[in-house]
This record gives sequence, C-alpha cells and structure tokens, in this order.
Amino acid sequence: MTGRGRAMIRQWYVLALLSLVYAMNIADRYVITTVMESIRLDLHLTDSGVALLTGVALALFYVTIGIPVSALADRYSRRNIIAGALLAWSVLTVLTGFTISFSQMLLARIGVGIGESGGTPPSTSMLADTLRPAQRPAALTVFALGSCLGAWIGADVAGRVADLYGWRHAFVVLGIPGVVLAALIFLTMREPPRGAMDERPAATATPHVPLWRALGWLLRQRATMHLMMGGAVTALWGWGLMWWTPTYLQRAYGLSAGQAGAILGPMHLIAGSLATVATAVLMTRPAMADPRRVLMLMAAVVAVITVPSFFIYWTHDLAVAKACLWLLVPALYFYIGPSFGLLQNVVPAQMRSTACALTLLLANIANLVIAPQFVGLVSDHIAGTHGADAASLRFALLLLAPTGLWAAWHFHAATRGILAEEARAVSGEMAI
Repeated sequence: MTGRGRAMIRQWYVLALLSLVYAMNIADRYVITTVMESIRLDLHLTDSGVALLTGVALALFYVTIGIPVSALADRYSRRNIIAGALLAWSVLTVLTGFTISFSQMLLARIGVGIGESGGTPPSTSMLADTLRPAQRPAALTVFALGSCLGAWIGADVAGRVADLYGWRHAFVVLGIPGVVLAALIFLTMREPPRGAMDERPAATATPHVPLWRALGWLLRQRATMHLMMGGAVTALWGWGLMWWTPTYLQRAYGLSAGQAGAILGPMHLIAGSLATVATAVLMTRPAMADPRRVLMLMAAVVAVITVPSFFIYWTHDLAVAKACLWLLVPALYFYIGPSFGLLQNVVPAQMRSTACALTLLLANIANLVIAPQFVGLVSDHIAGTHGADAASLRFALLLLAPTGLWAAWHFHAATRGILAEEARAVSGEMAI
C-alpha cells in the first residue's frame, strides 16, 4: 500500500473514532431528556426543578471548564485529553443511574458536564490537523453523524431500556461503551502535528497564543461571531425544543418513555443521518467553496423550518406533530458540520480548540441553560398551583419556537466580511 493510501486510512480511522466520541457525548447527555418525566415524578420535582437538575447542572460546568480545557488542548496532547474526558463522563453517566436523591444526581450531572468539556474542542482540532482545508467542511459534516447516532441511542435505545428495566438502567447501559472507547483511543490513535495540513507552513505559525488574547481576537471578528451566534441560537431554538419534546409527547399523548423514544429515535438516526450525509455531499460541490453560499443556505433552511417547528406544539394531532418533527429533526443536523467546517477555516491553527470551545459555550448556554430553564419556568408559571401539565408545557414551547428566525438572521449577517476574515486566517496576519 502506498503512503497516500495509508494516510487516507489513518484519516478515516481518526474521523470514525472521533465521531463515536461525539456520539457518546450526545447519547450520555440526551438520555436524560428521554427519561426526564420519570425522574421528575420519582424525585417529586417541578418543571423548572427538573430543568435545573438535568440541563443547567451539566451546562454550568461544561461551559465554564470548556475554555480552559480547550486552551490545554491547544498546547498538550489532544488524544490524552479526549480519552481521559470520555472515561470520566462515561463512568459518571453510569453513576447517575445509582443516584437516589436530587443532590446526588446534581453532583453526577456536574461531573458529566466537566468530562464532556474535553470532548468536542480537541476532537475538531485534531481533525483539522488530520485533514486539508478543502476536506474539512465535508469531513466535519461526517463527524456530525455522531450526533445522529448518539441522539438515536439516547432516545430509542435508552427509552426501551427504561420501559423494560426502569430509568436508572438506561444510564448504566449507555455509560459502559464509553469506557471501552476511551481505552481504544488511548492505545491506537496518535497526536498529529499542529498546522501540518494548512496551506501556510506550520513552521511560520505562532506556536501558542494566550487564552485571553485568543478570545479577544475572536470577539473582534464580526463575521466569525455571527457564525458562532447563528449556531448558538439554532441550538437554543431546535435543540431547546427537542430537550422538552419527549416529555411533551408523554404528557400530551399519554406515551411511555420508550414510546416517545421510538418516535424520536428513528428521526434522529434516519432523517438526521440523511441530512448530514446530504450536507457532506453538498459541501464538496465547487459552488460551496464560497462560504457566503454556505451561510445563505443555512439561513434559508433554519428560517423555513421554523414554521413547522411551531406547529409541532400547536396541533393536538399526533400524526401532524410527527410529520412536523420529521422536518425539524434533519434541520438540526444540517447546520452542524458546515458551521464547524467554516469555523476551522476562519481561525488560525493555534486557536482552533479555543474557537470551538467558545462556540460550544454559547450553544450550550443557549440549549442547556436558557432553553430548558425558560421553558420550565414558563410552564410552572402557566400551570399555577395545580402543577405543570401538557397545556402549560405546550404554551412554553410555542414561545420558544419562533427563535429560529433569530438564528437565520445571524447566519445571513455572517456573509458580510466572512471572506476577509478567512483570508486573514490563511495569511497569518492576525494582529493579535
């Protein structure tokens, strides 16, 4: 086999393993949405209380630890950080299944959030140093397939386990595979040289940029910040809605966790995967080499799908809700790969983990803190003293649905200036 052939095999192997890490990240995070109603009833919580326990507890440490971890990933072995983080959050996912009180589960979810902060930023940075710039948007879209797989596992598989054995067993079943994958990564992957695949020789790149300077530079890039905000508000809109959708289906239509998961899981696996693969193919087209076209396409998709996202919760017909969900779910995956791919091309090699972490910080504050807590508080307020129900949750979700239009505006706004910022990143004239 030629050296080029071996290099291609290595690239695909790294991409496959890191996609599985992403899958475990999503599965271990979103299993809790599938069984959230069972947890709420078991622990006697309000909607805002269960939102604090399941989303906010994980996110506060995920987003605060994420940037310092990403700074370490820009200096030290990303392989070791990924393997250690995966091991930590997988073990704590298992321990979540053994918690018997609010405080115990709170500590477990905080630990999962700390562990997950070391997953995606170093993974995308490693992929950027394994793939050439022209390959990155398509490859990182394939990387996003891990999200489809993880969401299916967290919805369908976890729901079935919960129906058969109880919600605690779902966490145990989902945590164990991550321990095995962590060992495989540590033993079989190697750390790639930083900037080796860039058009600009790595030797001319600044070896390290202090965290505060990297953040300051990123905040001055208007188009890049619109790109990041577009992803964050899309997460607020789409993934915020999906956070509560399993609970909503259980309340509104009298379904079990397994039945709700059986509805949503295939949507993630089939529609999400098809949308992700189609996006990967589309990103290889010559026309998509212009980042402005990619941004306009993302803006159009999000704006159009905002309409059916509203009708999911407006209708009282399960068949109509399902049809609208089949439109919403693929849109949630469509933007991920192109967003990460564009981001890797508009920041220099020594800042990629930090830029990814900042993007994830914004997105996870939006979809793990703001959206769950907003919906929970509104639902509790509307329900009053009789307690949250399907009607109160429906009202809260209808308030959240129109935010998709806000996300579309950010993607459109990023088209102004994106070419200049990409050119500066390639040239090395960063003025940090």
